Amino acid sequence: MSLPQETAALAAVVVPEPAPIAPAAPAPLFDRELSWLAFNKRVLGEAENPDVPLLERVKFLSICSNNLDEFFMIRVGEVRDLLAAKLSEAGVVQSEKLDEIRKRSRTLLEQMYRCFGEELIPLLKKEGIRIERVGDLAKKERAAMEDYFVKNIEPILTPLAIDPGHPFPFIANLALNLALQLESKSGDTHVVVVKIPEQSPRLVPLPEPGRYTLLEDVITSHIGRFFPILKVRKSVPFRVIRNSDISIKEEDVQDLLKSVESELRKRERREVVWLEVEAGSDERLVSLLIEETEASNKDVFFAPGPLKLGDLSHLHQTANYASLKDPPFNPRIPAQLASSEDIFSIIRRGDVLLHRPYDSFSSVVEFVQTAADDPDVKAIKQTLYRTDPGSPVIEALANAAQKGKQVTAVVEVQARFDELKNITWARRLEEAGVQVVYGLVGLKTHCKVCLVVRGEADGLRRYVHLSTGNYNATTGRLYTDLDLFTCDPDFGADASQLMNLLTGYSVAGVQELIERTDAPVKWRQFVVAPMDYQRWVVEKIDRETKNAKDGKPARITAKMNALVDTAVIEALYRASKAGVKIELLVRGICCLVPGLPGISENIQVMSVIDRFLEHSRVFRFENAGTAEFYISSGDWMPRNFIRRIEVTYPVRAEPLARRIDQQILPISMADNVKSWVLDATGEYRRRKTEGPPVRSQEAFISIARSEAVRLGPYEEMIRRPATFRRKARKKKSKERS
Repeated sequence: MSLPQETAALAAVVVPEPAPIAPAAPAPLFDRELSWLAFNKRVLGEAENPDVPLLERVKFLSICSNNLDEFFMIRVGEVRDLLAAKLSEAGVVQSEKLDEIRKRSRTLLEQMYRCFGEELIPLLKKEGIRIERVGDLAKKERAAMEDYFVKNIEPILTPLAIDPGHPFPFIANLALNLALQLESKSGDTHVVVVKIPEQSPRLVPLPEPGRYTLLEDVITSHIGRFFPILKVRKSVPFRVIRNSDISIKEEDVQDLLKSVESELRKRERREVVWLEVEAGSDERLVSLLIEETEASNKDVFFAPGPLKLGDLSHLHQTANYASLKDPPFNPRIPAQLASSEDIFSIIRRGDVLLHRPYDSFSSVVEFVQTAADDPDVKAIKQTLYRTDPGSPVIEALANAAQKGKQVTAVVEVQARFDELKNITWARRLEEAGVQVVYGLVGLKTHCKVCLVVRGEADGLRRYVHLSTGNYNATTGRLYTDLDLFTCDPDFGADASQLMNLLTGYSVAGVQELIERTDAPVKWRQFVVAPMDYQRWVVEKIDRETKNAKDGKPARITAKMNALVDTAVIEALYRASKAGVKIELLVRGICCLVPGLPGISENIQVMSVIDRFLEHSRVFRFENAGTAEFYISSGDWMPRNFIRRIEVTYPVRAEPLARRIDQQILPISMADNVKSWVLDATGEYRRRKTEGPPVRSQEAFISIARSEAVRLGPYEEMIRRPATFRRKARKKKSKERS
């Protein structure tokens, strides 16, 4: 056949079009914001739980209220920003999502006020704790309140009239206010706004212990002193919540510190996303508030009780009723550290693991303080995300710099709501001679690392502290976290490289590292976000999937604060389909849908809400029978994978890995008293007790107490560990001589 004939024959052949490939069905996911509201509902569940001590129930109600405030400021603020910019997420209509958030938020608020008014208030009264109305007080007590007002409140107040010469004042975010309607003798009405001073206690104590009255009630009852020729006809307590998210664009930043300060000023005046008014308030005053604050009618909540229930924490902090609170608990010093040796000698003998708050945060403080005082220490390099007022860690770093040591602090000034505090103590460190680096624009430094370089007989040795929690003594008593001390050379090398990356690279340089395929920066033990963390998590899950398909042991146990990332969730679904048993302990947001036939029936999701905030991130991968254990500063969320510097690291020392495998993880997963189980509909239900009750946090407290008894007296060691060790060494030396 000639070539033209061949061509004609080929042209006559009908080649079928390739069948279009149906796009993969999107992975089933719960909405992030609605999952967060479900988390806060679990917090409220502790306030409603009759088995919880009464003042602890008050504390949980306060936490629930503060959490919801932050949710409106950040999460609702972001949804509104997306709506305003006409941006959307896959398959999500932002206006519908906002309406659902409003609906569920109202339901939650109504449930909170029922808990307060119908459960907690009557129970508090039975215990002699009362919140009284000023108008119901006896004559002598009313006189005492007037005296209190005159001496402590009146000089602070500034009534602001609203008329053609006085425009409606700016209303600060979260601040409590009173809108007053005044009437003259001629019948004319006037409106005045009074800001309730935040520096004054919200619960004003009465002479009799256990009895209080609300600050706004005291002000309303005596505000007429400011208007001798006018009558106070109406008083409306209200407050606004503003969109408070900060977004700093790399291309707009010349100086990160100044940019953050500028954004903080802007944040104070951003749009109102929620307006709360006391129920039964005058309609005309409420209409004025809605108009002047430019709030939507959809975003107004009429509270059937006092606004800002978060201030009830004052009752928990000040009421002297030990029987109405959790029993006190003093953390222990781990057996490894219960020695007269200096902390560096102890770490040289073997890695040390802390499980806080059951193990004392004082060991972390001692590590930094000893490094500051030790003449052999040459340099200290540390990341700081959130710390406490008067922090001993900050003082130790300042002390080290003043002694001539090379001290570098990577301070994250973009830590949400702690920006101003971080700027303040960062300047304190600079004044002391510390080299302060303000992180990377667009990437929050969220990892917790302290590197100490010490001169020893065989040369320089690096000691490293890593943690899931902040260098904060206050949260160190309230959050569960894991800490690792090591002088492993691989960890020291990785910590040095990480610090050099944070101080010596720009965000563009980091971005280039992410995009390079030749991996110019190699880590010996660390897994670092945003370079490797997401890829590493997916690879670990996929390895378990392959092992299950090959008939090898495969299992995943993971504890974290939030699970949101779609790529990781899809990898977990693949693992579940392959038969991998997956146990997840996720305190807060969880977008993964467990228990779906053919998709996630091998996945169980639990959440523990108890006296301490579950904050640690720890992962166990079965690895075909040779289990691996990792600790991380970051959750499985897009922000931790993409927009934060995070560090994940293995637990290599066999005794420490055994403690995680045989104690920390199994006890946490066995909790059937304070745990909730997530079902495929998105509902969390209290876990049914199977067998003997296990309350994981109480179990860890019992373990810590038994260890403390075995170690003997250690009170001074907890308070002043370095002093304790110094005294012990002197005593031993004296005994030998």
